Amino acid sequence: MPANPKYLNPSFWPRFSKITAAILGGYFVSVTFHLALAAWFSRKDILITMAFSGFILWVALMIIAFLAKSGWKIWGVYILLSLLFCLFIYLGQTYNTAQ
Repeated sequence: MPANPKYLNPSFWPRFSKITAAILGGYFVSVTFHLALAAWFSRKDILITMAFSGFILWVALMIIAFLAKSGWKIWGVYILLSLLFCLFIYLGQTYNTAQ
């Protein structure tokens, strides 16, 4: 049974934005999240754990990207999350090196 055409998106850009948000955006959020944790907690333990939990988080973020209505909105959310985690990385490195 073929898919209902009203649910298919024939346009290139919305599909492209969802695919790139899922792959690249999810990866950036996953990596910056774990690096932010490593800036505040035991670096060795977090980076070893990242080999497994990073992949699980990345897959979860991929699924969320494809469930979103708009690829551009999910790109915005992923960029904001990455920037927030980058701020936590900066603050963690600044605070932990001052002590």
